[in-house]
Amino acid sequence: MAPAHPTTTTLVTHIGNLVTNDLALGAGPLGQLRDAALLMEGAKIAWVGPARHAPAADHVYDAGGRAVVPGFVDSHNHLVFAGDRTEEFNARMSGRSYTAGGIRTTVAATRAASDEELGANLARHVTEALRQGTTTLEAKSGYGLTPDQEARALRIAGQYTDEVTFLGAHIVAPEYADDPAGYVDLVTGPMLDACAPHARWIDVFCEKGAFDGDQARAILAAGRDAGLLPRVHANQLSHGPGVQLAVEFAAASADHCTHLTDADVDALAHSDTVATLLPGCEFSTRAPYPDARRLLDAGATVALSTDCNPGSSFTSSMAFCIAIAVREMGMTPDDALWSATAGGARALRRTDVGRLAPGARADLVVLDAPSHVHLAYRPGVPLVSAVWRAGQRAGTGRMTP
Repeated sequence: MAPAHPTTTTLVTHIGNLVTNDLALGAGPLGQLRDAALLMEGAKIAWVGPARHAPAADHVYDAGGRAVVPGFVDSHNHLVFAGDRTEEFNARMSGRSYTAGGIRTTVAATRAASDEELGANLARHVTEALRQGTTTLEAKSGYGLTPDQEARALRIAGQYTDEVTFLGAHIVAPEYADDPAGYVDLVTGPMLDACAPHARWIDVFCEKGAFDGDQARAILAAGRDAGLLPRVHANQLSHGPGVQLAVEFAAASADHCTHLTDADVDALAHSDTVATLLPGCEFSTRAPYPDARRLLDAGATVALSTDCNPGSSFTSSMAFCIAIAVREMGMTPDDALWSATAGGARALRRTDVGRLAPGARADLVVLDAPSHVHLAYRPGVPLVSAVWRAGQRAGTGRMTP
């Protein structure tokens, strides 16, 4: 047997401000270290500490006093799609409000697209997000709405991420417009059977115009029985049962959380369900922003995500969402960065990402700035200088899930 090749090490040193998200390693709520360094060994972090104590390594990257933060964890996306909804966006900006029915436009285009077209489009968006510092992302189905089409979407998504979500319950398929109960039977029967082997999660859009509380409960229960973990599109357009259902099912996350009662906030604060906020959606639809401060002050765990999709939030920029959260949602820069990294990891029930500590996956972002605060301080400016994912620098080859 040939001897194993030694694992390559890379030292990132002369870091002006290192955000670890580990309170045992540094100061403040983000575990920050000044004049720091970190050592990557293969795909993982091996050492973190003061630059003056840095160990030797095979390769050295000099951060030149820049800030380094964990790679962004984008826990809510709709990336397997075809087509374009520019006209819908233009109409909405001219005064028409968003409704769930706009999804049908993308359903038609996605069904008509080839596997190669869908895969190429997904690859473009994954690469675009990676360049902007997103090293972990989730991807949903939901634009096929037949057993074969939904399974196809999940297989394609699985080529690019391990965080794959079955969202057959995005809207009622056009063919079942007059028989929503029949569509729920399809989702919880043949469609689930076809899709469960290709997904980790099950999601449902619990909203007027999509699925009501009883329908959503049946869908989540069937998914749980099939071994899928629950998450919920909850309380986006109005008050509704979505958040309470998410907590009832111990879902990893309740996503959107724009319209909350005091009981909803209390339920989230006393559960392990993460409130995932998606400010790109409110920005793109001129809807009210969720009140992050209210959730944080109550003790709820909050994540930030882009909700990248062609209809209501066509952005892959986590930095953009951080800036909105600080400006419009009552978050501090520290809150927003934590929610875009460690918060997203909590929403995916991951402990290996969202932090920079020994044993964690080596996902890190070098900012062309002295502090992470610049992500909100300089909105719209491309501050990402370098990205590593699983110890591999972005731009040096295709990054596997």
